[in-house]
Amino acid sequence: MIEVRIHGRGGQGNVVAAYLLAAAAFETGRHCQAFPSFGAERRGAPVTAFVRIADQTIRRRCQVANPAFLIIQDSGLLHIPATMEGLLPQGGVLVNSPRTSTELTQEYGRPMTALPASALAQDILGRPLPNVALLSAFAALTGLMPADALIKALAHRFKGDILERNTKLIVAAGQLVDAGAWKEVAHA
Repeated sequence: MIEVRIHGRGGQGNVVAAYLLAAAAFETGRHCQAFPSFGAERRGAPVTAFVRIADQTIRRRCQVANPAFLIIQDSGLLHIPATMEGLLPQGGVLVNSPRTSTELTQEYGRPMTALPASALAQDILGRPLPNVALLSAFAALTGLMPADALIKALAHRFKGDILERNTKLIVAAGQLVDAGAWKEVAHA
């Protein structure tokens, strides 16, 4: 079973990201689970969402304490110690940031992959929503699902121009990361 924790702020599409990732995993024939955890329910407040992906039925119903992967939609959350808490030693960290992966890795002392997801979304969607770009990068890094599975998951929520622009975003974001870099961890 693969466990993912998604950290962001209210309004960034954190919960939608979890549901989309689970739906994309479902499109590939896997079992999945996605659910959020809210503190103060307001725009800008920290929000955490959890995703589990497995080849068998998932019986675990608790929050994800020891994720294999973190997707961080707001790099400011890296300053909160609980954000990195419990990450498996070989786990991957994907961060929405205009900074480079090298800069983040040096600052936080752990390998991180940076993606300017908000800027990319602003250019393609006209809104700085990082969730779809980050999911595309995650799919490319792990090899857990093809981009088509993410597009199919999006097609259940969006139609027309919005789906078309999000599809362009998926393609663009997937090309900005080292495809397969986390495959070994994802398939361990």
